[in-house]
Amino acid sequence: MTNNQLTDSGQLRHFLTIEGLKRPLLTEIMDRAEQFSSLSNRHVKKVPLLRGKTIMNLFFENSTRTRTTFELAAKRLSADVMNLNIGTSATSKGESLLDTLHNLEAMHTDMFVVRHSQSGAAEFIAQHVAPHVSVINAGDGCHAHPTQAMLDMFTIRRHKHHFPDLCVAIVGDILHSRVARSQIQALATLGVGEIRVIGPKTLLPADTQTLGVHVYHDMETGLQDVDVIIMLRLQNERMEGGLLPSSREYFHSYGLNKQKLSIAKADAIVMHPGPINRGVEISSAVADGPQSVILEQVTHGIAIRMAVMSMALASQSEQNESII
Repeated sequence: MTNNQLTDSGQLRHFLTIEGLKRPLLTEIMDRAEQFSSLSNRHVKKVPLLRGKTIMNLFFENSTRTRTTFELAAKRLSADVMNLNIGTSATSKGESLLDTLHNLEAMHTDMFVVRHSQSGAAEFIAQHVAPHVSVINAGDGCHAHPTQAMLDMFTIRRHKHHFPDLCVAIVGDILHSRVARSQIQALATLGVGEIRVIGPKTLLPADTQTLGVHVYHDMETGLQDVDVIIMLRLQNERMEGGLLPSSREYFHSYGLNKQKLSIAKADAIVMHPGPINRGVEISSAVADGPQSVILEQVTHGIAIRMAVMSMALASQSEQNESII
């Protein structure tokens, strides 16, 4: 899969997963996002980099934050953006997914941004699109969410600067989280000193330790000397019965409140990919507190998605030019 993400010259063509990508490419994405981040302070928040390009958002799974930031990112690059209403599309009338894709390609689409409940859906689409079309994975099943991971890495770099010195803890529903998988891959690729996962045994994959992380089942122990705390949403829609006793008990053991936050380093930052379940994964006092960078993550998501889109669609000569 990872070979299909790059052109013969090593440039980004698709963005399907963090797995297999090298540190220089992840750094390039963040460096390019750094340039785009200044746009929000301008009177005109657009650059003409993707003028004339057509980007299609194919969201087979509901999302407000991710779809909106992808759409806004594409528009700030001056691309034409279409949002396919899956509920009324031809796929709901019996047309196959590939027939739908080929019809959209016939409209001279340059990029598909795909969100799907089935793992591997974005890769499947990438294998069947025309050579000139790029595919961005906006989340597929429990598999991957690479742009979310990259906006998280960008947020961490903004606050902590050097990845090798950091201890990062990911807390909660690792088992069902595509975000956690992509985060672990990105953190490892960027050379983070220590990656911890904290959660009940029922919400951790059986092969967790093979991912190169340290596993904790106790919050108080796992948060000692941590620089970054990433809280995860409980993926209730993907769970089968019996994995959790109750939301109240879960918060007592694994929810982040001020007392548990005090165990981490004094300058630790708190992250959450959203949407937040207040009083289940995190208290309002922490989510809205001075150590929270949750809303910054949303803001940085626009710049990261601009970076990925521009890298996937720009020609080699365009990538060597100044983009702002």
